[in-house]
Amino acid sequence: MSNPSDHEQTAATPDELREQVEQTRAELGETVQALADKTDVKARAKEKTAEVKEQTVAKAGELKAKAAQAAHQVQDKLPDQVKEKAAQTAAQVREKAAKAGGVWEKKAPEPVRVQAAEGVRAVRDNRKMLVAAGGATALAWLMFRRKKG
Repeated sequence: MSNPSDHEQTAATPDELREQVEQTRAELGETVQALADKTDVKARAKEKTAEVKEQTVAKAGELKAKAAQAAHQVQDKLPDQVKEKAAQTAAQVREKAAKAGGVWEKKAPEPVRVQAAEGVRAVRDNRKMLVAAGGATALAWLMFRRKKG
């Protein structure tokens, strides 16, 4: 057996010895648990991911609030003439788009109009899939460019 160190006391009675053994056992258990926690890479990665996600969400909220505030400040500083001109321009664009749609309906052949309507309906019904496919295509394109360059 080893000799007790200077900072430890030797037990005078069996009860004191049992108490020291229990205390040492508890300390050893805590140390082992701390070491196990440090070596659990998956749990630590999950904790870090959750922490980063929380920080990102908070930062995004702050940035969104700042952007909204900046947009309101810009709108408040715009002269009324600019606001009126923008509203007039938007109305003109809507009117011309409606006219173009009317011309399309009058001049386009029936089969083309039917196919266009079916295409629009298919796009509306499958928006999520089309967005996912577009994202996958863009990702593949970027990966191809990265390998090429």
